[in-house]
Amino acid sequence: MNRITTDPNRPILLIRGLLRETRHWGKFLDMLKATFPTREVITLDIAGNGPRYREQSATSVSEMVDDLRHQLSAYQSCSGQPVGTYRAADSVDIIAISLGGMITLEWMRRFPQEVHSAILINSSLGNYSPFYKRLKWQQYTNIVRYFFISDPKRESLIFAMTTRQSPPSIINNWIKWRVACPISASNALRQLYAASRYRYAAVPTAITLLIGSQQDALVDISCSKALAKAWNTPLLLHPEAGHDLPTDDPDWLIDKIQLYYQRQAVPDKEYECEMN
Repeated sequence: MNRITTDPNRPILLIRGLLRETRHWGKFLDMLKATFPTREVITLDIAGNGPRYREQSATSVSEMVDDLRHQLSAYQSCSGQPVGTYRAADSVDIIAISLGGMITLEWMRRFPQEVHSAILINSSLGNYSPFYKRLKWQQYTNIVRYFFISDPKRESLIFAMTTRQSPPSIINNWIKWRVACPISASNALRQLYAASRYRYAAVPTAITLLIGSQQDALVDISCSKALAKAWNTPLLLHPEAGHDLPTDDPDWLIDKIQLYYQRQAVPDKEYECEMN
């Protein structure tokens, strides 16, 4: 079993998924910062999303890694004195969802010294799961509809596909952000294309925890289970949340992350996690 060490000042990097931006972390982001006050929490957007909506999205996950590494380097140069001591050579702990999980895996494959640990939420890979599991066939009509409706209706559609427990009031913010930073149809297609063709044949080099939502209506939970089995990696299952678990149940997710990092706080302690 792999062994891990800890650094109370190691940054936590958050990476979102398809068509999402850093604001979609919602209150989970503030809760994470409050839970780990000594650690710098960094959020980055891929090209084409959020304030970067005018930029062209990459068509490969590898290009997305290059883009985020460039952003991270720029952040390090401009951030001044962060909460913790953060140098260019330091590794980060990554929390990622969906496409963000693929970016994380490619990051650790190409630059293993830069990723200390990873928590991957509702992610999937084409060489472990068929396409109709990675994007449930029941959603194909909605995916097509997405390209023929207005931006506010697009956000309502995404909300319906990705959440199961969230209050309807959240959609108001999502629509406001979409109107301010509209994601182009071409960028949506480019991101979908990058996610659909990504393959990862290695075993994660960093300590990895998988988290999945059993009521995920977008990506079948079997995708997370397939990765856990192939890599002999711990998998935690939320019984009721949808694909956007940080939005549906941030309290539950924070509890699991806190436990995960607490177990890292004992040097050289083996991390064990029961499937549940």
